[in-house]
Amino acid sequence: MAYVITQACCNDASCVSACPVNCIHPTPEEAEFATTEMLYIEPEACIDCGACVDACPVNAIFPEDQLTESLERYREINADYYTRHPLQPDWIPLTPATLPVRDLGTLRVAIVGAGPAACYAAEELLKRSDVEVEMFEKLPTPWGLVRAGVAPDHPGTKAVTEMFDWSLDRDAFQFHLNVEVGRHVSHADLLAHHHAVIYAVGASSDRALGVPGEDLPGSHAATEFVAWYNGHPDYADRAFDLSGERAVIVGNGNVALDVARILTMNPDDLAKTDIADHALEALRRSNIREVVLLGRRGPAQAAYTNPEFLALGDLPGVDVVIDPAEVILDPRSQALIDGDAAEPTIAMKVRLAQEFSQRTPTPGNKRIVFRYLTSPSAIVGDGRAEGVAVVVNELVEDAAGGLAAHPTQVTERIDAALVLRSIGYRGRPLPGVPFDERRGVIPNDRGRVVVGAGETVDGVYVTGWIKRGPSGVIGTNKTCAKETVARIVEDFEARRLADPTGGRKELGKLLARRQPEQISRRGWEAIDQAERSRGLPGGRPRVKMTDTGEMVAVGHRRRGLFGG
Repeated sequence: MAYVITQACCNDASCVSACPVNCIHPTPEEAEFATTEMLYIEPEACIDCGACVDACPVNAIFPEDQLTESLERYREINADYYTRHPLQPDWIPLTPATLPVRDLGTLRVAIVGAGPAACYAAEELLKRSDVEVEMFEKLPTPWGLVRAGVAPDHPGTKAVTEMFDWSLDRDAFQFHLNVEVGRHVSHADLLAHHHAVIYAVGASSDRALGVPGEDLPGSHAATEFVAWYNGHPDYADRAFDLSGERAVIVGNGNVALDVARILTMNPDDLAKTDIADHALEALRRSNIREVVLLGRRGPAQAAYTNPEFLALGDLPGVDVVIDPAEVILDPRSQALIDGDAAEPTIAMKVRLAQEFSQRTPTPGNKRIVFRYLTSPSAIVGDGRAEGVAVVVNELVEDAAGGLAAHPTQVTERIDAALVLRSIGYRGRPLPGVPFDERRGVIPNDRGRVVVGAGETVDGVYVTGWIKRGPSGVIGTNKTCAKETVARIVEDFEARRLADPTGGRKELGKLLARRQPEQISRRGWEAIDQAERSRGLPGGRPRVKMTDTGEMVAVGHRRRGLFGG
């Protein structure tokens, strides 16, 4: 019997080092790790020890004889990976760690942001005994997109925060929540009180479609909708028109699938999650029966991952609908799944789309409809969004040898009262920090911030999406953070970092003057406990607070406001 990695996999690779027989791949040392959708266990090499289960932070690993019906397919998915990437008998995944240089004093690092990228960076830093880490977050709550982005019906993914909570609970670490860098403290303030500053602020903006009518009422960014149903305090008062029977989502990445799922799920099932109360109430009144997702390329190039796509087939009362004609591949796409050069992930993606296309819809069910090779040309409507004008595409070879979507003369209109664009996240510039407008990231060399032709900005670093762009999943940030922290340690040990002019005591006094409503670790613990307590009567994991003032009030009931 072997163990099997399933849908909830976060790719943080904690299981890799726990495995005594090196049967979990790809590892962070392998090139495939940068693009993999999940990790996989080689069934023939697995010795059934269960060490990976204990190491997994999101409860994604099960013995194969305990897989539920909805997860049974992952036995095949794990095994399929090794048909293309067989285990190498001489594989040695671990390299000896270089002993740190001591007697340099305490390394002080500020981390801006409190999402997974920031937390993984803090964890990596805290492996040293001579470090102090201060984490700054503009919201009163930590965990970033795990709290405000991960869909409420994915509690396993959210479980990674329990690992963060445990690993950051030490004297060398302090939260400074409800503190906005650029408003309450400046970039210069951070540099004055730390050897190094890591920006782990993610990519909080969305990409625009650039089509007429995009700004009509009823047309929104999917990022706003996600923040709304997840209880982000900046979006709690938003309103979305759910009175029509159809919604259109432009894009077919995992965020688009999350939104489609939330719009079509039974509200009674959502009521068991941590979805924001205002969103749950609105979804109970929703008239939406069909969600159409538009993908500009074909099923072989779809942006969603196989685990998320596969899971749609298990939604009660919801049909996944695909026109069989739209899963007929062009010759170049067919080549991606045939022969020796076939890529298993793409082949699985096409196979799942073909399987869905053969299903017979159930009368009365809601529908999630996938449209491939389709792009919006305009959002149409008289004073508000009433539909989407679309054009059918064909795939043509681009200058780089890839396949690009090229519009044909075939057009149509899809009526909808709600239009959501989900075509990617984009970083925002920060005061005093270089920014690459074209890529939407802070320019860097393996985490070191650079300016101009590559000149290093002393003491300033990045990790996560603001470093590499919006790619990868939660666990991808672990390897990314490890690379950045290695640059910091290297610079510190080479004495290239300027000593701070103030320490933790001076920083505390500054914050007390600038932001008396900051929330410490103890304050966050009070908020967390209050939310969990509110969820108990309804059997929910928590009922989120969405008002900043209420969170500050609850957070300040604990003594020791600035004590961690």
